[in-house]
Amino acid sequence: MPATQAFRRTLAVIAALPLLTLAACGYGSEAKDDDTAKVAAGAKKIDGLDSVKIGYFGNLTHATALVGNQKGFFQKELGATKASYATFNAGPSEIEALNSGSIDIGWIGPSPAINGFTKSGGKSLKIIGGSASGGVKLVVNPKKIKSLKDVEGKRIATPQLGNTQDVAFLNWAAEQGWKVDAQSGKGDVTVVRTDNKITPDAYKSGSVDGAWVPEPTASKLVAEGGKVLLDESSLWPDKKFVITNIIVRQAFLKEHPKAVEAVLKASVETNKWINANPDEAKAAANKQLESDSGKALPADVLDPAWKSIRFTDDPLASTLHTEADHAVKAGLLEKPDLNGIYDLTLLNKVLKAEGANAVGDAGLGS
Repeated sequence: MPATQAFRRTLAVIAALPLLTLAACGYGSEAKDDDTAKVAAGAKKIDGLDSVKIGYFGNLTHATALVGNQKGFFQKELGATKASYATFNAGPSEIEALNSGSIDIGWIGPSPAINGFTKSGGKSLKIIGGSASGGVKLVVNPKKIKSLKDVEGKRIATPQLGNTQDVAFLNWAAEQGWKVDAQSGKGDVTVVRTDNKITPDAYKSGSVDGAWVPEPTASKLVAEGGKVLLDESSLWPDKKFVITNIIVRQAFLKEHPKAVEAVLKASVETNKWINANPDEAKAAANKQLESDSGKALPADVLDPAWKSIRFTDDPLASTLHTEADHAVKAGLLEKPDLNGIYDLTLLNKVLKAEGANAVGDAGLGS
């Protein structure tokens, strides 16, 4: 079976597993409504909508959504239209939820956005804004790996076959001159696909020697005695690369542009507040994580994780194109046609109203 077909089949299996687990509550776990998200007196519904369904992950790289939920920014802009939330553990399940209409707008990483767009022939989603850059590190056992060259021959965890970090690690390994079979993960380095929730235990048990992972998993490994060997941002121009984008169902964008604009305005306001109030924002994100998952992050994980993430409205479109090229080189993706994956019209309208500079789509716009 060709690698690309196997990859698609693997994606389908991966997508199905979270759906089975979450069948009782739809495609994602429902996030709890927060007391701060009050509807202002006299507020009206936008586009006559009862609700806008927003999806995100319980990761600090999705802190714009976490803070926007916790502090009520989304509800404020949506007026009497209810901001409802669902949380996800993996990109494929969020894409499934978007395609089915279970959510309207979502925060998601670049690889699932690319896969969702290309698999639908460019008809399922649009990237309408940026959210975060950075927050990805190679953390290793310092007793086994003391330098970058020592990674050869070791077992390194990534979150999922073909996910954003998996592609990044495979590309980096290839640049070191090491050969790895993308599908099996076997080669000069062994890639062990492990859920972020399980990776710290795998590290403690010694079944992996390190991991290329997003925050807060990276800082959880450091708290267990791991050492940051490489920050992925050091590999990118200006140390910037997209880790989280905002996507929307194309039909929803066409039918309810005012609602989409309201969510984007809330996102811009949230990022502005996060960057102006980093300590308060960090606490708000952690409070929402606790509300969603039942467990807050300890300070020795939260503090270093938060410092490595940059919150931005710019989708950093040129880096998404590069990440797609990396997936193609790894044999995980046929060369995709990404023309039309972006529609930044409403975001730039919001930014102009805020007196901010417009952002670009690297020639991949509608």
